[in-house]
Amino acid sequence: MTTLPRKDVVIVGGGWTGLLMAKELATRTALNVLVLERGKPRKTSDYFDAMDELDYAIRLRMMQDISQDTITFRNDGSQKALPVRQHGPFLPGSGTGGAGEHWNGQVQRIPPQGFELRTHLTNKYGAARLPENTAIQDWGISYQDLESWYTRAEQLLGISGDAGRHPFEPPRSAPYPTPALKTGRFPRLFAEAARSRGYHPYTTPAANLSRAYRNPDGIIRPACEYCGYCDRFGCMVGAKAQPTNLLLPILFKRPTFTITNGASVRRILHQDGKATGVTWVDPHGTEFLQPADLVILSSWAISNTRLLLLSRIGTPYDPQSRKGQIGSNATHQATGGISLFLDRPLNAFMGAGASSIGISDFEGDNFDHSTLDFLGGALVQASSPGLRPIANFGHVPPNVQATWGSEWKRAALEWYDRVGVISVVGEHFAHRNNYFSLDPNYKDRFGDPLLRLTMDWTANERRLRDYISAKAMEIARAVPGVQHIRPSPPYGRYDSSIYRGTHVQGGVVQGASPDRSVLNPFLQCWTMPNLFVLGASSFPQNTVASPTLTVLAQTLRTADTLITRYLMRPRLL
Repeated sequence: MTTLPRKDVVIVGGGWTGLLMAKELATRTALNVLVLERGKPRKTSDYFDAMDELDYAIRLRMMQDISQDTITFRNDGSQKALPVRQHGPFLPGSGTGGAGEHWNGQVQRIPPQGFELRTHLTNKYGAARLPENTAIQDWGISYQDLESWYTRAEQLLGISGDAGRHPFEPPRSAPYPTPALKTGRFPRLFAEAARSRGYHPYTTPAANLSRAYRNPDGIIRPACEYCGYCDRFGCMVGAKAQPTNLLLPILFKRPTFTITNGASVRRILHQDGKATGVTWVDPHGTEFLQPADLVILSSWAISNTRLLLLSRIGTPYDPQSRKGQIGSNATHQATGGISLFLDRPLNAFMGAGASSIGISDFEGDNFDHSTLDFLGGALVQASSPGLRPIANFGHVPPNVQATWGSEWKRAALEWYDRVGVISVVGEHFAHRNNYFSLDPNYKDRFGDPLLRLTMDWTANERRLRDYISAKAMEIARAVPGVQHIRPSPPYGRYDSSIYRGTHVQGGVVQGASPDRSVLNPFLQCWTMPNLFVLGASSFPQNTVASPTLTVLAQTLRTADTLITRYLMRPRLL
């Protein structure tokens, strides 16, 4: 093993949070900052001719190689977990920028009640109403602690939105930097139907620019062209906020910044309660030891959790004794969709990844749960992300019985541009039997145990989804011109073959005290003060909001605290 020269800071992971933290440290301090990214380099010019649906959207060119990086899965502790051999429930990105390159740009703020969820629900409904075996908890911070950092993150990305358009919007200290995106025909029909039912539709905020924008760092990006190639693609014009077009141009001007690609970090080294560096392997199998004074873990939630478990930092969570913290509070998203077949073309080939209209009337605790048999809520929305010819072909109404052949082909062509989807994006409460652990049977190419995900839906998710899907069906029936409706099937068990979004949370949660969390409110490890862990692995549970804006706001807050307080006197904050 080769020992490299010591660095002031080593950051594990070169996605949104790792590169944003690197930018803050490299522009505000004289520290030498090294980012280790296991994927290949990426840059904005890579996407100039990247509108190949087969390569990017079907063969998933920008995702992790699942033959090299995967997990094992089981529904409960009585089962033997098996490796996930196809990209199913989530799509982790690979390479510089991570999932921040192929995301669709959905950005929402978590509302105030989301940060103090257990306290809010207990005070309003009583502890006896909490779902059985729930592990939900407060974050240790309030919405107000994060509000100014939300604003700064929105200004950094140039978020397109229209503030003040619905009564459930969290308090804001500033408007969105750019106006709301245009929306397609189907979201507007959805809005008309939702309004007729007494709900409050609004254009959801997006990280796709509605007009040219110069951010506070001086980065200029053009407006979205509504080409429909956002999700699973890098933006060919740079209108979508991505780490490569927002952060790398700043970082590459800083002599104290270095990024090493093809670096698979295997362990965080530590001694006497202090992180001392990391070990990593290059694509040729050569091992390196990188000493560092400060270690920042900023990979995907699953990878953050696995690396801490492999490094024997903290106590692994045990669902039987309910002791330990590392791996607890694993959550995903409770999603569903209703397909509508309309009497008119929708011109759905035009769109942007996050162009949608939603209603928050059923989000969180915006509606009274006193007489209901579940807690939590969902965002109901209709999007116009852009219809693509391969993935979006073949949707036919339920009265078409054929699943192949000439009848099916005729129906698929007839209905191709006449299908819209109303999505239900629900909360997922942490549960004591949903968790991450190291698999005792399966190992990766280095001989290290794979991470095992134990996950299943509970009665709370099933009831939540059934209730809000019924409300969404009422809206669907009111959409002008609807001819057929295909409802979303009911939940069975959690299925690792069905994509539900790359929004995986938990495993390294934050909180106000070390007995309930791994990290303090500044994302600093309680037991190792020079180790910080960024990203959605810190979320105690999943809210309706997509996590990206919150992880960016938290990263900015942590970076500022680290620079203004920790570096002045290194200690547990």
